[in-house]
Amino acid sequence: MTDIHAQDLAGRYVALWNEPDAGLRRKAVEELWAEDGSHVLQPPQEIREIAARLGFGSTTLEAHGHDAIEIRVARSYEEFVAPGEFVFRPQDDAVRLHDVVKFGWEMVPADGGEAVGGGMEVLVLDADGRIKADYMFP
Repeated sequence: MTDIHAQDLAGRYVALWNEPDAGLRRKAVEELWAEDGSHVLQPPQEIREIAARLGFGSTTLEAHGHDAIEIRVARSYEEFVAPGEFVFRPQDDAVRLHDVVKFGWEMVPADGGEAVGGGMEVLVLDADGRIKADYMFP
C-alpha cells in the first residue's frame, strides 16, 4: 500500500468539492479515485423516509467510475459552493487503519461562521492508495 497520510488525503478530498474549475475537478477525481471506484451516499433523513414510504428497502445513492463521480461532485459544487454561500472544510480528525481512512467534514458559510452541516467519510483505498469505495454519511 502506498504511504498515505490520512489528514492530507482528507484535505485533498474536501478541496475537490470546493474546486471551481471543471478541468481541475476532473483531474482530482482521476487522481483520488480508482478508475472503477465508487461514491456511496446515505441520503438525508427526509429522502430515506420518502423512499421507505414508497417501499424501497435500500436508500443509498451510488456513483460508479470517474464520469459518474465527476458529475456527483459537480452537482454538489453547483448547489452549495458556486452560489458563494458555502464551502466545505475537513475536520482535523482523519485516521487510517490499513486500507481505510475515516474523517469528518463540515459545510460552513463562505464568509465564516459556524458549521451548518457536515458528515463523515469512510474511504477504502486500493493498493495504489486511490479510493476504491467512498462511503459518505452526511
